[in-house]
Amino acid sequence: MVVLAIIPSVSVLAVSARAAAFGFTHGMFTALGIVAADVIFILIAVYGLSLLADLMGTQFTLIKYIGGVYLIWLGLSLWRADSKAAQSDEIPESSLGSSFLSGFLITFGDQKAILFYLGFFPAFIDLSRMTPADTLIIVTIAIIGVGGAKLIYAYFADRASLIFKNARITHRVNVVAACIMIVVGVALLIKTQTWI
Repeated sequence: MVVLAIIPSVSVLAVSARAAAFGFTHGMFTALGIVAADVIFILIAVYGLSLLADLMGTQFTLIKYIGGVYLIWLGLSLWRADSKAAQSDEIPESSLGSSFLSGFLITFGDQKAILFYLGFFPAFIDLSRMTPADTLIIVTIAIIGVGGAKLIYAYFADRASLIFKNARITHRVNVVAACIMIVVGVALLIKTQTWI
């Protein structure tokens, strides 16, 4: 889990972008959203994989659409963000809830996370012999491993953002980050179309 969490991915990009744009706390809340989605996947894998996969088929598609649209909206908002705000010591406005939600939706719509938790995860663990204590151990490992790795990215992104005090540089970084978020959102919508 730790190795997969450290590998650069969409979730790493989301944590880093939120921390660089709005501060470490927002990166932390994005990481919390990622961990919350991971915990849901673990619980689905352990307590009713086949039943929930059948019941949530169309709802998974809806969540992916919502996640894609939300990422595009976040990208457009970041693109339009006033780069002069970075010259002051004030942190631009954004809610911690939006940071949490972006991490949650990115992970909940990520095919790699779905594949790992709902595909490979049961191959590594005998789910028929799982006890509540075993589930708690796995959830704790996910929280520490995945959450810890994402917090490291959030810390370094927040520190790196201090370098970008120049409004022109900040605007360029915002545009690049916005483009990446928009591309990820569009890719999520396209992949959702192919899964239907």
